[in-house]
Amino acid sequence: MQNQTLIQYFHWYYNDTQNLWVKVVKEAAYLKEIGVTGVWLPPAYKASTGAISVGYDIYDLFDLGEFDQKGSINTKYGSKQEYLEAIQALQQQGIIAMADIVFNHKAGADEVEKVKVRTVNPENRNEFTSDVFEIEAWTKFTFPNRKGKYSTFTWDHQCFSGVDWAEDRKETAIYSIQNFVGEGFEEVPSTELGNYDYLMFSDIDFRNRAVVEELKYWGEWVVDNTHIDGFRLDAVKHINPEFIKEWLEHLDTKYDKQFFIVAEDWNVDNYESQLEYIKLMEGRTQIFDSLLHHNFFIASKEGNTFDMRTILNNTLVEMAPDSAVTFVDNHDSQPLQALESYVDFWFRPIAYAIILLRTQGIPCLFFPDLYGGIYDDKDKEGDVVHVELAILPEVEIMSKIRAAFAYGEQHDYFDHGNCIGWTRSGDDDHNNSGLAVVLSNSEEGYKTMQIGKNFTGKTFIDALGHRPQEVVIDDKGCAEFHCNAGSVSVWILKEAEGF
Repeated sequence: MQNQTLIQYFHWYYNDTQNLWVKVVKEAAYLKEIGVTGVWLPPAYKASTGAISVGYDIYDLFDLGEFDQKGSINTKYGSKQEYLEAIQALQQQGIIAMADIVFNHKAGADEVEKVKVRTVNPENRNEFTSDVFEIEAWTKFTFPNRKGKYSTFTWDHQCFSGVDWAEDRKETAIYSIQNFVGEGFEEVPSTELGNYDYLMFSDIDFRNRAVVEELKYWGEWVVDNTHIDGFRLDAVKHINPEFIKEWLEHLDTKYDKQFFIVAEDWNVDNYESQLEYIKLMEGRTQIFDSLLHHNFFIASKEGNTFDMRTILNNTLVEMAPDSAVTFVDNHDSQPLQALESYVDFWFRPIAYAIILLRTQGIPCLFFPDLYGGIYDDKDKEGDVVHVELAILPEVEIMSKIRAAFAYGEQHDYFDHGNCIGWTRSGDDDHNNSGLAVVLSNSEEGYKTMQIGKNFTGKTFIDALGHRPQEVVIDDKGCAEFHCNAGSVSVWILKEAEGF
């Protein structure tokens, strides 16, 4: 069985002249060639900022680039028909297509309503800071240009637990809406800020059964209309997990299958919360290993003072590897984003070796590492910044190596603070499989490692081309494998060269 490899097929500032859905169609065969088995596509539905939106300011789940809403018919990524063709192109290559699902909030309401609210302390959302009073809030979604096609459901203030803008007062605050289920926010996995149910825009209230049933209906609609294979769930630490379990169980039962699910529970310092979420979800979802990403970021900043023996410490891939989706960076961590923590370029190939060539976890590539990215935006001080994200040739090579050769038992050599390595012994199902990886965050390094007696007398080369020498395995199945300073080398059988 081939190793799974995902790719996030967008970034926050995607600005190519070719719309993304068309690019997916043209690149599907290439993605299969480099070993990609699943593609995470960006939010495909109409958002409050129309054709310029990345998609997370969700307006209408039923508009996949079909209706003239929010100033455009197409989304940023193309039309509904192009989206369907992108999904089909991936599936024809045997690649699963994953839809990005934003259930936490809605934005860009069509009408204001008079709603009763109380303000809460932003640092402790369980603490009310006012008596009940009335504001005008953007909480009514009627989708007039869709005219009831696909769904006649109207979203109003009874569907939301909070907002952050009072239109009549022109004031920003966190307002807890008094709706028919009462006051206060739902219990959610995150206890940051007291209760982190409220994140942004109009916060959906899953205590309203009409909301739950509408979203279950939408789940059926999107599967029937797009034939999507799986879902990336946005911002799950802000959402009642009982709703997510009910929604997934509903689709699993209706379609008699288990959709591939990966949830975003962003956390960089508390692995217990991610383990708790896995328990809450009864293992039904994969989780992005943001803890590992943070280790990569810190290691890239600290250079040779970082102890590479600890690179996997307190990460999901270390403690719950069957649930971990590993990544180097994503759209939230890239430069100029609120969660900016972009791994320095010198360390990125090292990080990719760790997620791609080891047994544990399902790796997820990031679009700019294969395609690059150039964009301008403002930093926190309001100054315009020019950003260039370089293509990393090693990523394509290592992704191919993962698909072809990264099999068999793994032996770790995490025995030096600056230089670590591991071997994979290969298996009988994958011709020429087996490899050795050695990396250093300091000076040139080497490891004497065992790869297996079955490789005795065989010659290995550095598939990344960083080291010119050849290595011959001795009669104990061992050899001395080298790498350059601040670099990684991936040693494979010479007879597999040009794989």
